[in-house]
Amino acid sequence: MLRSQTTRRLASLAAVRQWTCPKCLPRRLYSQKPAKREPPDHRKLGHQQELFITSAFSPGSPIFLPNGARIFNRLVDFLRRQYVRYGFEEVITPTIYKKSLWAKSGHLENYAEDMYTVTGNKRAAALEHSEGCCGDKLTETTGAQEEDDSEYGLKPMNCPGHCLIFASKLHSYRDLPVRYADFSPLHRNEISGALSGLTRVRRFHQDDGHIFCRPSQVEEEIKKTLDFVKVVYTTLKFGVSYRLALSTRPKDHFIGTEDEWNRAEDRLRRALDASGMPWSLNEGDGAFYGPKIDIVLKDSDGKEHQTATVQLDFQLPKRFELEYQAPAPEYEARGETTEDPALLAEYGPVRPVMIHRAVLGSVERLMALLIENYDGKWPFWLNPRQAIILTVNTTSPVVDWAGKVRDILLGNLPASYTGNEPPVTDTGIALSGQTGLAVDLDTTARSLGAKIREARNNGYSQILVVGDEDVQNRQVSLGKERMSPGNMRDRMMQMVDRFE
Repeated sequence: MLRSQTTRRLASLAAVRQWTCPKCLPRRLYSQKPAKREPPDHRKLGHQQELFITSAFSPGSPIFLPNGARIFNRLVDFLRRQYVRYGFEEVITPTIYKKSLWAKSGHLENYAEDMYTVTGNKRAAALEHSEGCCGDKLTETTGAQEEDDSEYGLKPMNCPGHCLIFASKLHSYRDLPVRYADFSPLHRNEISGALSGLTRVRRFHQDDGHIFCRPSQVEEEIKKTLDFVKVVYTTLKFGVSYRLALSTRPKDHFIGTEDEWNRAEDRLRRALDASGMPWSLNEGDGAFYGPKIDIVLKDSDGKEHQTATVQLDFQLPKRFELEYQAPAPEYEARGETTEDPALLAEYGPVRPVMIHRAVLGSVERLMALLIENYDGKWPFWLNPRQAIILTVNTTSPVVDWAGKVRDILLGNLPASYTGNEPPVTDTGIALSGQTGLAVDLDTTARSLGAKIREARNNGYSQILVVGDEDVQNRQVSLGKERMSPGNMRDRMMQMVDRFE
């Protein structure tokens, strides 16, 4: 007994000494520090949040799950709204082009190692089934037949296709600037060892855009593009600053003369100075067809990623023989004006300047940065799990009204619907009032507390509850607040419109 009391007394003294001894206290405090949290990894978070998967059957080609597709589509829709503001028109272009196009653009000479190639069908005649879709006998079709054994290349970028569009019709100086935007998928043959999640891929989407403008419009268009970048990155609330960098002529593998490159680089320098933002110089890091402004973001781990880009190009318009008609063409080509009536009366062809621009850059890469930056706490407008409706019990009136609330939030039912109206007949035509909100429903026979905990762990922005009182009042609960489903829908749509 005495020994036990002595042991307890010594243990108590040792515990007191840990907090009073000047030498022991720092060790005690250090031992109680929480373990350092690993930086978020978009690959792990993507799996946990069910955003995307990868497959050995298609390395470097992410497969977006429903939640990931929601984020992807909202980013694209956000860009489309900005296109209206900045005067871009969306186009859709082919995935593959003949090898001759890539030779014309210069990609075959300077970019061939990063491209995928395919070969056309070598059969001389087109064949069709003679006995309908299930017939066994194949017969030659009549009419023109062309053997196609050409080599094709999967496009790594959209610029040659947009040059073809511009060249398809005549243009006046009054038509410029012409701005095209494209979300078509791109393919680049990255080495297998470099592939990583969404940041290094072989198939990706880019908010690819090209501006064809007069020489005198170049600096204004670049200024607008940098403003476009600022609006988008401010809205996305990365919480990190981005920096601008001017990338100049590569030492090898470039097209055009040094004089053309120097003039292009000078224009980008003036545009960067006019932006008022600090910028740095990346010597020799330009594209093979022109200098560029790179926008570089830092991820949560401090690693830098090049996302947006603005590139000035005098070469592709020359290679594709692009032109527009303008008065005093010699002055126009230099970006100058004249008041001489005789010169203004003379019209002639002028080569436009081409500006390549991507604001998000690779949508997949930007999604990776967003996944890590938000770390599961998505803003409402981007959240793939915007709201969930939980039922207090599993009685038929509660479950039925919860389903109606979801339909109202989705726009499948009018905002004023209370359940007393005649049933809505399904004509098979989508309702024009659909909201695009992501709303789930949990009617399982579990306690409300368990449902709420699961919803919080899954990252839902709004957790709504429907009970017996809500059924009677035709309302829905959000915390201590009750309101009609129509008012709840209006509130959510306002949050989406304000990018909250």
